[in-house]
Amino acid sequence: MKCPICKKPTDPAYRPFCSRRCADVDLARWFRADYVIPVPLTEEDDDPSDPAGNDDQA
Repeated sequence: MKCPICKKPTDPAYRPFCSRRCADVDLARWFRADYVIPVPLTEEDDDPSDPAGNDDQA
């Protein structure tokens, strides 16, 4: 298995990465929202009357 960041062989201590550095690079990408998990929009998400989604709380 190769490291998904730099493509070097993985180290069992940092699997699936090769080093702490590559693990930290991946974590930083999640924090910056470079990676996203797609979620289908619902009708509630498309409601322009309340952009914050707080219609139920008045």
